[in-house]
Amino acid sequence: MIGAPKDLAAGLLFVGFGAVAIVAGSDYPMGTAARMGPGYFPRILGGLLVALGAAIALGALRPNGTPIAFGSPMPAAIVLAAVVLFGVAAPLLGLVAAAFLVVAISARASSEYRMKESLISGAVLAAAAAAIFVYGLGLQLAPWPPALSGL
Repeated sequence: MIGAPKDLAAGLLFVGFGAVAIVAGSDYPMGTAARMGPGYFPRILGGLLVALGAAIALGALRPNGTPIAFGSPMPAAIVLAAVVLFGVAAPLLGLVAAAFLVVAISARASSEYRMKESLISGAVLAAAAAAIFVYGLGLQLAPWPPALSGL
């Protein structure tokens, strides 16, 4: 008897993603820890995901778990819509505005939604995204709308 079907599902999901990462990285040279090849990271991460997933799935065998309950699909639809909007808005509005929008909109999916907290979180995460990806890593992402950034 499976006592915790949620844990079993999560563990199997981790094992699946880990296996995909290992297979995807198998075409690239592994290298060594001192001189990592392009296949090193996907294989190591995949192996860790498989091990973590197996541990979680084995923990599902304990008795008296919580059954899986499927609620409303609306929260998942809201988060999916926010991610799609990010993909559409990022080239038009820039990374900062798109990141702010994705956080502010996806926060509506929570039953504990508070507008003030989601706006603050959106602003902080948008600033962090710009600082890390545009200014820190130097990625070619427009932080602002093209009309404002001169791109």
